[in-house]
Amino acid sequence: MIEELINTKYNSPNTRFLVIIMSNWTLFSNHGHVLFCLARDSEARLRDVAADVGITERAVQKIVRDLQDGDMVSVTKKGRRNRYRIHKKQPLRHELEARCTLSGLIGVVIKDSKPHSIEAEIVEQEQEKPRSEKPKLSDTIERQQGSLF
Repeated sequence: MIEELINTKYNSPNTRFLVIIMSNWTLFSNHGHVLFCLARDSEARLRDVAADVGITERAVQKIVRDLQDGDMVSVTKKGRRNRYRIHKKQPLRHELEARCTLSGLIGVVIKDSKPHSIEAEIVEQEQEKPRSEKPKLSDTIERQQGSLF
């Protein structure tokens, strides 16, 4: 049906349109994308961040200000460039993921960072427990839920 509308409405000898219908949403907001770019390169130019994220440089400036106001990022001058420092111990803002820190989220998304995995968490906790104690089902569920972001 859409193809018929396109063909009848826009099918002129001078104009041909290729229309691709695609869902245009992502799991992370632009704030998250900017944060990941700054975590990947602490001396990135905002112009380059804007190009990577697909938004304007002005929008990136506003997002960086928001991240600063939220105490997630600090900005210092290094010569003529800015240097962005991510406050990795800062918890995420929404109450659903407030148990998680920026470090955990960035570690999952950016490959250069140490990934946060359920297996590593389980191994660390099992080493702390005495051998005679069997893990409870509720402990396993809590560990798995704690790793979600």
